[in-house]
Amino acid sequence: MGAYITRRLLLMIPTLLGIMLVSFAIIQFAPGGPIERIIAQLQGSDVSAIGRVGGGSGGGDFGSQAPGAGTDSVNSQYRGAQGLDPEFIKELEKQFGFDKPAHERFMLMITNYITFDFGESYFRDISVLELIKEKLPVSVSLGLWLTFLSYAISIPLGISKAVRDGTAFDTWTSAIVIIGYAIPGFLFAVLLIVMFAGGSFFDWFPLRGLTSDNWSDMSWPEKIIDYFWHLALPITAMALGAFATTTLLTKNSFLDEIRKQYVTTARMKGLTERQVLYGHVFRNAMLIIIAGFPGAFISAFFTGALLIETIFSLDGLGLLSFESIVNRDYPVVFATLYIFSLLGLVVNLISDLTYTWIDPRIDFERRDV
Repeated sequence: MGAYITRRLLLMIPTLLGIMLVSFAIIQFAPGGPIERIIAQLQGSDVSAIGRVGGGSGGGDFGSQAPGAGTDSVNSQYRGAQGLDPEFIKELEKQFGFDKPAHERFMLMITNYITFDFGESYFRDISVLELIKEKLPVSVSLGLWLTFLSYAISIPLGISKAVRDGTAFDTWTSAIVIIGYAIPGFLFAVLLIVMFAGGSFFDWFPLRGLTSDNWSDMSWPEKIIDYFWHLALPITAMALGAFATTTLLTKNSFLDEIRKQYVTTARMKGLTERQVLYGHVFRNAMLIIIAGFPGAFISAFFTGALLIETIFSLDGLGLLSFESIVNRDYPVVFATLYIFSLLGLVVNLISDLTYTWIDPRIDFERRDV
């Protein structure tokens, strides 16, 4: 097992390097960039993703440092740069690191990322790591509770559907699950706000944030209640479609195992249905569920909550990534991509190792990676 883990860890290096290289190359050909963004801000024609990007170490600092504004036009590679002093443009290039060739910038970025030095945001006066730490609690709350709730409901429901396959219970629950999967999460979120957050009917739940304004003055039981009170609507909106895949996957996996010969043999030996189901079928059927856990976890943790975060005013990593891409805040874009990719590779390795814990018959040492 030690050799297998070592090989997997070593394979993470070229995989991660390839992800960063492809992304970096795509960015080089993407229209616009941070310098164009500064020029647009100076000319008053800039529109940010959600209007939150302020004048940090990028845009705002140069609002009064454009001595050449209004001078003769210059031939520039940047859109809208006519009328600006060429020295000012060169100063911008130096600040953002664009005075170096692309391959040097990429090598410098990778060298820094190895030590988790992600630099500072272009448009916020804060380091990228501090910015991610600031947004992390929202994504942790949404991702972890959504994953827990989804699996806690989907697995028992899938088992019940498998045991009662073809009954009215199976038919009606399948219909409910599929309908829930078909409804977009953001649409259900709007419905929840209208119904329960002061829209048109009841005003039972808060509309924004993870905590109330008087959070610091609450006792710890009150803080726990307040925390889940704020999470109730976002998690419900996200979880509506999260049940379908895991529930149906669990059902089909258990059905496949129930129909195998060893189950018939166990029943002939006089074992009860509960002993057969949880003593023999459960371990084998759960392997495929575990295999899908990393993807479900990463999706819920990072990528599944952008619209939900926007609707409920939750300032998390999903919203941060979107804003950073639209606003060309490259340090934040590449840092989040690097962290998410690395975490995804590690979680996949942990998932594979969990296979051997659940079923000792699986031996990765005998397989080629």
